Order: sequence, then structure tokens, then C-alpha cells
Amino acid sequence: MRIEQSGQICGATVHGVDLSAELTPQMVTDIRSAWLKHRVLAFADQSMSDDDLERFTLAMGGFGDDPFFDPIPGRENIAAILREADEASPLFAENWHSDWSFLERPPAGTCLMAIDIPPIGGDTLFADQISAFAALPEERKDHLRSLTAIHSARGAYAPDGAYGEDDEGRSMAIRPDESAMATQKHPLVQRHPENGEEALFSCVGYIIGIEGMEDAEAFSFLMELAAWQSDDRFIYRHKWQPDMLVLWDNRSVLHKATGGYEGHRRELHRTTIAAAA
Repeated sequence: MRIEQSGQICGATVHGVDLSAELTPQMVTDIRSAWLKHRVLAFADQSMSDDDLERFTLAMGGFGDDPFFDPIPGRENIAAILREADEASPLFAENWHSDWSFLERPPAGTCLMAIDIPPIGGDTLFADQISAFAALPEERKDHLRSLTAIHSARGAYAPDGAYGEDDEGRSMAIRPDESAMATQKHPLVQRHPENGEEALFSCVGYIIGIEGMEDAEAFSFLMELAAWQSDDRFIYRHKWQPDMLVLWDNRSVLHKATGGYEGHRRELHRTTIAAAA
């Protein structure tokens, strides 16, 4: 196995690993170590089936919950991130977020396997939240450590949310539900359970308030923090290729989709990796 660093704040490409084959325990250990170090791993030139994707996800920690996606036919744990060539609905996941941060135990990671990659556009951006926190002044770090954020899926997946019942013409099988109105509290700064590094755990899309703050103050605070979190110095831009699998760590990076492939179909198969036991 050979690791090629991206040359950006995080991210690396893994060479010399065939994910369509069984992985030895040592290979799993090596991949997990590289994943924790680089935050985002890309595996190029893979020829994977959905069975292979499921087997790899199990090796990386097992399946996490996907509360608002319907799986693809014949599978329980694979969702299609899909946009048809003629789709006119707003781009899915174009805001910075950590997947399913509103759950009691948010997932450790996410896998995306390329199925249909357009010839232009469709990059995925990642923001390194360990580096973003480390770059803050000590006084600011202490203040952020004292705060608790209130997460909810209501703005996205409630029946009247952005991906709710009125969101017509979307190719993806999204399942809005009243359960999206629930809230969950998480510290704004979290220590990574596997490498011990502190990271910002905040995103405007899934946070509806800060414990002890008035709504207007919390909104202004979160917008200011979001600008810092997504500063160019903390960004890795990932360019997709056919036959590529990407694995990222939701505990250390935020991510967002980008467009630029109008008139082209784009499909990736996604699995969610459960929180570490």
C-alpha cells in the first residue's frame, strides 16, 4: 500500500489496494491508520460491486444509521447520491455539514463509491476541523470548549424542510419525516475518540442554537464561526474520477457538494460507518 498526500491541508490517495478483494487484518489496520491521519482517503482505479462496498464498510467499523434516505433496491445500507442530467432542483448537500450530526451518536465516517461521474464539475470540498481548531488563539479555544450546540434535522428533513414534501423533481430517494423535529445536544468542541485530537463540531445546517444563548446571538455566533471553519487554508478540494471510492472521517472534517456539471448525470453509492464502540 502506498499513500500519496494531496498537498493540501488534508486528504490522500491510496494506491496498491484492491477493495474488490478480501482485506487482511493488517491491511484494515493500515487503512484505518491512514484514514485517521489524513481525514479523507481516495482509492483510485477500483472495480467494486455493492457487495464490495458493504464488505469494506463492515471492515471500517460497521453500518451506521441513515435516517432519511431510502436504500437502493435490494440493499439495506446503501443509498444513491443521485442527480439526473435534466434535474432542476437545488443541489443536494451544498452546505457545510458533518453527516447526521443531529443523532445521539453521529457516524464515524462515510464512504462514497463512484458509479457515474460527469466529465466536469462535481468536486467535493472538505474542511479540516482539527486544523481549524488548532489555529485558534488559546482564549478562543477555551470559550468554544465551554459551549454546547443544539443539533436538529428539521431544516432539512422535516416535512416542511428543504428536502421535505414540497421538494419535487429530485432524483434522490429522500424520506422526510416528523422525527426530524427532534433535537440533540453535542459539545461544540469534541475530542476525537481514536486519536485524541480536538476538533470543532459545528455546522450551520444542522445546528439550531447554542445552549444558554438567545437565538439571534447564536445565529450571529454560528455564522462567524462557520466563516472561520471554511477558510481557504483549511479546505481540501477533492476531484472525482471514475472507479473511485472516497472515505472520510465525520469527526474531523466537514464536507459539502459542488455543482458545475449541469446536463450530466452523477451517481455515487453511499454507506455510513457507525460511531466507534
